[in-house]
Amino acid sequence: MANRLAQETSPYLLQHKDNPVDWYPWSEEAFERARAEDKPVLLSVGYSACHWCHVMERESFEDEATAEIMNENFVSIKVDREERPDVDSIYMSAVQAMTHHGGWPMTVFMTPDGAPFYAGTYFPPVPSRGMPSFKQVLLSLAEAYGNRRDEVLNSAEGVREYLQAATSASVPQVGISGELFIRGASSLVGQIDHRFGGFGGAPKFPQAMNLEVLLRYYKRTNDRAALTGLELTLREMANGGIYDQLGGGFHRYSVDEYWLVPHFEKMLYDNALLARLYLEEYQATGDAFYRRIAEETLDYAARDMTAPEGGFYSAEDADSEGVEGKFYVWTPGEIEGALDPEEARLAMRFWDVTERGNFEGKNILHVPRPPEAVATEFDMSTEELMARIFTIRRKLFAERKKRARPGRDEKVLAAWNGLMLRAFAFAACVLNREDYRRIAEKTASFLLDKLKVDTRLRRSYKDGRARFNGYLEDYACVADGLVALYEATFEVRWLAEAGALADAILELFWDENKSVFYDTAIDHEELVTRPRDVYDSAAPSGNSVAVDVLLKLSVLLDHEGYRRRAEAVLEDLSGAMARLSGGFGRLLSALDFYLSTPYEVAVIGDLGESDTRALLEAVYTTYLPNKILAGCSENDEEAARLVPLLANRPMRDGRATAYVCVQYACKSPTTDAEELKRQLGVG
Repeated sequence: MANRLAQETSPYLLQHKDNPVDWYPWSEEAFERARAEDKPVLLSVGYSACHWCHVMERESFEDEATAEIMNENFVSIKVDREERPDVDSIYMSAVQAMTHHGGWPMTVFMTPDGAPFYAGTYFPPVPSRGMPSFKQVLLSLAEAYGNRRDEVLNSAEGVREYLQAATSASVPQVGISGELFIRGASSLVGQIDHRFGGFGGAPKFPQAMNLEVLLRYYKRTNDRAALTGLELTLREMANGGIYDQLGGGFHRYSVDEYWLVPHFEKMLYDNALLARLYLEEYQATGDAFYRRIAEETLDYAARDMTAPEGGFYSAEDADSEGVEGKFYVWTPGEIEGALDPEEARLAMRFWDVTERGNFEGKNILHVPRPPEAVATEFDMSTEELMARIFTIRRKLFAERKKRARPGRDEKVLAAWNGLMLRAFAFAACVLNREDYRRIAEKTASFLLDKLKVDTRLRRSYKDGRARFNGYLEDYACVADGLVALYEATFEVRWLAEAGALADAILELFWDENKSVFYDTAIDHEELVTRPRDVYDSAAPSGNSVAVDVLLKLSVLLDHEGYRRRAEAVLEDLSGAMARLSGGFGRLLSALDFYLSTPYEVAVIGDLGESDTRALLEAVYTTYLPNKILAGCSENDEEAARLVPLLANRPMRDGRATAYVCVQYACKSPTTDAEELKRQLGVG
């Protein structure tokens, strides 16, 4: 018989609906029962693409004897960390404080009022590698709660005080300056692995935001070491097993230092961030390799991660048919069965497929040799080789489609969709691809139609239900995506909606007394503490994106209040950025924008006409991270009212015209794309 999780929409929670555990979703009902029965609460947090979450479910939560102990002694709550980042953030801080490490599945034992007294991550079904079994942990903690209550409550109170103090703690400020950005960026340059790219050793994560800081640093200082390290990283990742060589898109991370063996899950936010980064590298270098990887990644999202009614799904699992990576790996026999003999020889050499294999006796496709070297071996030109590989890829991709696919988390999250909206809108501009522009517009319409209720955003959408109050990151990421879409379309409705979300950010998440943003709205349910996560980790923090988008909107909408709030956050976190630059990649990019004198570009003309398109191509022909772009047709009064930059800007001689302003000084209006490039410093 299904438990209470059967009524949920989260695929992760639904995976546990048939467990013999008497699970509750996070709810007041669960805590009321714990108080009424005087039982501790067992909180289990994970997500659908988490491999070890599935392992712990099979070993413990599906086990009748384990479930009996849980049901008798605890009130058990199961949480999808992607739906409830507030709960995840608070209790992950507790896990890290108590164990000095963290991760998922996260297992927390707490009092009926939500104060943790014991925590960990994965627990095995039998004692292993110095870890007690999960049953031993359960019985020991049940005994402690029943017979040594004072010890338990003292421990819980200590953790509660730590969590509350940690929320309000701050590193002494060092002030906002160009030196702060230079120090932070140069620190990241010093951490580059010059053999295989990326930062540090195994495991290696594709830290897109920190890599973007390297590109901004190169733009600001012309430091070749930053660009060289970035190029090495982007090429090694794209040629490695962390990149899906057949279907496009990046896996979550590499378990080794050279990007070969990934954890095979694919997350929407990684692919949104990396697609944009590869496009920026294409702008900076003109190298079509980076364009190809960006397009393949975006095409993967459009093909495999798009919901029929709009919006992007959250993730794909690492496992299929209960085996990690099974969908992605190959044997020589499988290659030979799908291709003709010459194609098979070429494919196996290009992607390094051998009888021995590189992953549990099979092969993760990767590109260890330069294409030029493989072309020479096969006595053909590099162009001919790549054309052959393109054909072979299509055949292998078609063969792979016959396999059982990994599970897919089909909930749509506002924040992650905002990131992908931003990527598609940017790609539409850089590549002048109308199909990408349509995808971005469909995504924005979906978010505003389905996840915006009255003036408030919801966090998650699935099966026709929009659920949970939006968090700071939801408002900020969707607003940021809408700004990018405005720049791609010049439709004022997108910019107006972004402004409305910015106003909501200030109303719901800003604390005027402390001059900080919190992650939860002012009317959010009361938790053990009000979370405030300022670090950019796998995805950007709500704080960082809020600062970035408020700075952009302050220029576009001439709103000094937005800039003042963003400046206050930068000031508050200046000491933290100086001390731990690797945790503030997106915020360092926002700082770079703040410190710059951004180009303010107004383009007056019909977006569908060739002369307007020529001016826009001039804007996007190179890497210009610190610019604001606005546009409209001539005499568009609505646009001019919303965007002061567009006011009193006529076309010249009936032709599309660009106006460039820098620090309150405007250059001569021009109708010539080459002159526009010169005015932007790229001619």
